[in-house]
Amino acid sequence: MQKWAPLWLLGLSLLAGNAKAAPPTDYIIQQQRSNASTLAAAPHAVTEQGSAKLGTGDAGAGQGSPSRAGLPKVVLMLPTSSKLLGEAATVVQEGFLAAARTDDALSVTLLAIDDGEAVRRYREAVADGARVVVGPLTRQAIAAVAPEVSVPTLALNALDPGIAANPKLLSLSLTVEGEGRQLAQMMRDDGRRSPVVLSARDAISRRLADAFAAEWQRQGGRVPLRLELDPAEADVAGRIGTADAILLAAESDAAAHWRRRVSPELAAYGASQLNVRRPDAALAGVRVIDMPWFLMPEHPAVKRYPRPDARLTHQTERLYALGVDAYRIAVKLAARPAAPGLALDGVTGDLRLGRDRQFERRLPVTVLEGNPAP
Repeated sequence: MQKWAPLWLLGLSLLAGNAKAAPPTDYIIQQQRSNASTLAAAPHAVTEQGSAKLGTGDAGAGQGSPSRAGLPKVVLMLPTSSKLLGEAATVVQEGFLAAARTDDALSVTLLAIDDGEAVRRYREAVADGARVVVGPLTRQAIAAVAPEVSVPTLALNALDPGIAANPKLLSLSLTVEGEGRQLAQMMRDDGRRSPVVLSARDAISRRLADAFAAEWQRQGGRVPLRLELDPAEADVAGRIGTADAILLAAESDAAAHWRRRVSPELAAYGASQLNVRRPDAALAGVRVIDMPWFLMPEHPAVKRYPRPDARLTHQTERLYALGVDAYRIAVKLAARPAAPGLALDGVTGDLRLGRDRQFERRLPVTVLEGNPAP
């Protein structure tokens, strides 16, 4: 049985503009809880603290000792027991463990944490010999742990500007700002000069629109016309003037509605939120960016890793892919210190570590085909 859990709850912590703010999130989780035990089946080098032990480690593994000697130890800290964030965190963990089963390069210990105990559990992980820590997931927990970071630590959210620079604290996230910047660059490369941004009024769509507009201006363009529309807005064509392209900054249904009301010859672009399993026929021809996990399934770096057994929405499966790349980066961090320019041919994108210690994602492009209504 599929269970809906609103991942805007995750956004209360995960995608806040600062450690305490709480706007909505990017995604809606659709997860088959009945398959959770299958997805979480752990490799033999996995141990778990704070809940039932996974795998077949020795009796001491439950206290955090590695179940196999010789492998660098990584600790994954996620709020998998949280009522608000647990389902999202579990999907990330499942992707991480899928990569661990495939690559078998690290001894993995799982820590189920709450934000209030992140500092204590982080200290325990380091004292217990962690070579690398992956997590936390929320900005509040990241801000709390940041002053304690003493081993390579990969936070799974954006770093707040107020966090002091630390060469051992890095960030991998799926925030929409990078997609907005890439879409602005794409339009420039395609020769567009007068784009109009059609945006929904939710926080994620607004953040996408903000990032696009800022990058467009940074590249020398004029401030683009920006229209915040109701999902059922009828007079779209009459409001966009002489635009030579539109950015559809909205969920798929609203974007399809607006697209029907403009010329099919007008170039249209969108972020990954438009790449759903069955896009509306009205979105045919829209240029969309999304992670290689969906657009390049035969790429060697993608097909190496198993798909989740449970059927997930694209939005939720992106969290699984985030877990896969988090493990792969952890392998690199266990081998050598990270420096700006560290790169990974990731399943979530072409990843490169910036001077701000955050991984920027470059995404492949597809043209939506659309599906007729059933």
